[in-house]
Amino acid sequence: MERLWAGDCAQLVRSWRVASSLGPGRAAKQAVLQHRRAFEKLLQKIQGLPAVLPSLPLELTVLYNSLLFDLGSSDCIVEGEPEGIRQGLLRVLEAGGVSGQDLSTEELWQKVLQKVPAEDLRAPLHRLGVLQGVLWLAANRLGSIAGLLRLLSGAKEPVLSPCLGGENELLALLGAWQVPADGDTSPLVVQSARDVREILWTAAAFLQGFHELEAGNLPAALSLLQVAATGFCSKRVLAQIYICLGCCTQQMGKPQTALQHLKQALQLDFQCLAALSQAAMVYHQLGETDAELEALALLHEALDSPPPEAGSAVSGSLVRTELLVHSLALTSQLRQPSPSEVKYLLAQRCLQAGRTAEAGEHYLDLLAVLQEGPRHQVPLHGQSALPRIPEVFLEAACALEQLGRHRDTIAVCEEVVSRTGGLTPEILRIDLSSWDGGEAGSPSAKPRLGLPCDILPQKKESLCCILWRAAAYLHQGRAWAGLADSKEAITQFTRCLNDLLRVQLVSADGLHIGEVAAGALPEAAVLQKIRLLALVGRGAQFLELGRDRDALMNFQYALQVSPGDLAAASHLLQTLWKLDRRQEAATLWQKLQADSGQTEGQQEVPGRSFPLYLTLCPQPTNLLLDGSLARSLQDYLGSSSQEP
Repeated sequence: MERLWAGDCAQLVRSWRVASSLGPGRAAKQAVLQHRRAFEKLLQKIQGLPAVLPSLPLELTVLYNSLLFDLGSSDCIVEGEPEGIRQGLLRVLEAGGVSGQDLSTEELWQKVLQKVPAEDLRAPLHRLGVLQGVLWLAANRLGSIAGLLRLLSGAKEPVLSPCLGGENELLALLGAWQVPADGDTSPLVVQSARDVREILWTAAAFLQGFHELEAGNLPAALSLLQVAATGFCSKRVLAQIYICLGCCTQQMGKPQTALQHLKQALQLDFQCLAALSQAAMVYHQLGETDAELEALALLHEALDSPPPEAGSAVSGSLVRTELLVHSLALTSQLRQPSPSEVKYLLAQRCLQAGRTAEAGEHYLDLLAVLQEGPRHQVPLHGQSALPRIPEVFLEAACALEQLGRHRDTIAVCEEVVSRTGGLTPEILRIDLSSWDGGEAGSPSAKPRLGLPCDILPQKKESLCCILWRAAAYLHQGRAWAGLADSKEAITQFTRCLNDLLRVQLVSADGLHIGEVAAGALPEAAVLQKIRLLALVGRGAQFLELGRDRDALMNFQYALQVSPGDLAAASHLLQTLWKLDRRQEAATLWQKLQADSGQTEGQQEVPGRSFPLYLTLCPQPTNLLLDGSLARSLQDYLGSSSQEP
C-alpha cells in the first residue's frame, strides 16, 4: 500500500511540474486547485489508517505537498494556527505511542523532536518546520520561529548574525539552519524545503526591516533591508525592498541615495508606481520643482492608462515571498496613489510654484472628476494626499482668482456655498475650557497646534463647514471686486463676516475671538485670518464707492482682529489721511515706524500654518510700500515740528 501511495505522490508531482512549466495564467491557477484536491484525497487515504513509523516519512511528505498547495492557492497567507501541521505532529506522537492532544503547537514540536528521534523522520520534519516558520512569520510570531529553529538545529545558545552586527538572532538561525537535502525523496517533493527556507529568510529580513522603518529605528531598518535585498525573491518584491530603502535613506537625510534606490526599483519593475510617487516626494524635499512635476505627470499618465492585463501570480514555486509581504502593499510607502491624489498634487505644486495657468487647468480637471461621483474619488484613509473636498474647491478658486477668471471663481465657490449651507448651524458655541493644557488664557496653557481640541466631533465638523462657506464668500467678494462690481463684492464680504459671527468661542474667562482662541483651537486662527481679509476687502470696496467712514470702521476692526497686520494698518492710515484727520494719521504712522523692527517678517505667529486657499490667495496690498503716502506723512511731521 505504501508503495502505491508513493507512486501516486510521484505522479502528482510530475503532473504539477508539467503544468507549472506552461507559465502563469488561468490554467496554472486551475492546476493548483486540482493538485490541491488530489493531494488532500491522497492524505486522507493515508491518514485513514493508524500511524506507524515506517510510513510516516511518506505521510509527512504528502502533508508537506498538500500544505504547499494550500498556501499556493491563496494571494496571501492568512494568520491562524495551521491545523494540518498540528495533525501531522499528533500522528508522529501516535506512532511513537505518546499522547499530545492537549499540547500547544510549540509544545507539540518540542515533544516530537525529543520523544521520536527516528532518523528517517528528520528530513520530513524539517520540511514541515519550514512551513511552520512561514505561517508563524505571517502571524509575526518571531520568537516561536526562533525557538523552533533552535530545536531543529539542536542549538542551545543564541547564534548572532555577523551581517547585522550580531543583533538579529532569527536571521542568524535561519542562515545557519542546515535543511536536509531531499535526496531520494526529491521526486516526491513539489517545492524544495531549502528554497522555502531562503524565501523565509528574505521575508523575515524584509518584514523586520519594514517594521523598524515604521518605528523610526532607521539604522536597524537600513541594515535589515540591505540584507533582504540580497535574498531570494521576485523582481516585484525586490523593487518594494528598494522603495523601503529609498524611504529609509530619505528620512536619514540622504535624498540623493534615496533617489538611486527608487530608480533601481523602477528599473526592476516599471509598474512599481509607488517608487515614482516616492521619487516625487524626494524631489519636493530637494526643491527640484521641475523634476517633481515631471515625476507626478508621468505617475498620473500611468495611473490614468488602462492597466496591463494581470496574469495569475502562480508559478512553479507555490510558496513565494509575495505571500508573506502582501500586507505591506497597503502601507504608505508601498501604497499606489489614486489618479485623483496625483492630479491634486500636480495642481497644488503648480500653484505653490507660481505656475498658475497650469494649476488652474489641473484643478478644473480634478473638480470634473470629483463631481462624477464617489467611485471616482479616493478611498477614505488617513494616508491620502487629497484634503477635504471643499478645500480642493477653494484652492481651485484661489488659482482661478490669480488668473483673473473671476466668473469661474464665483461659480466654483458657489458649489461650496450650496453644499455646506445645510450643514452650518445658526449658532455654534464651543467651550475652550476643555482644551488640554490648562485654561485658555492662563499662563500654563501651552497651545498644541495641529491637535484636535477636545470637542464633540460634530461641533468640529460644523466649525469646518462654517469656515469653508465663509472662505467661499471671501473669494466671491474678491472676484466681484475684480469685476469692478463693488456693491456685490461688499455683499459677499458681509455674508462672509456674518457666517463667522455664528461661531462663539468661550471659556471660563468669557468670550474669545483673539490670540487666546487661536492658541486653543487651530481653526480659530483660520477664522481670524478670514475675518481680517474680509474686513480689509470690504473696506477697500467702501473706498471705491466713496464711503470713506464705512471703510475707516472696517479697517479699524481689522486691526483689532490682527493688531500687527501692515496691510490693514496702511489702509487705515490712507483713509485717515483722506478724511483730513492728519494728526491721527501721523500718530499711527509714528507707531508703525516704532514697531516696524519688531513686526517685520513676523506677520504670522511662528509655527502657525493656514490652509493653502488662504496663504496663496492674493493678499491685501501694503500701501506703505508705494512711497507717496509715506512722503506726505514725513512732510507733514516735518512742517509740524517747525511750527512755533
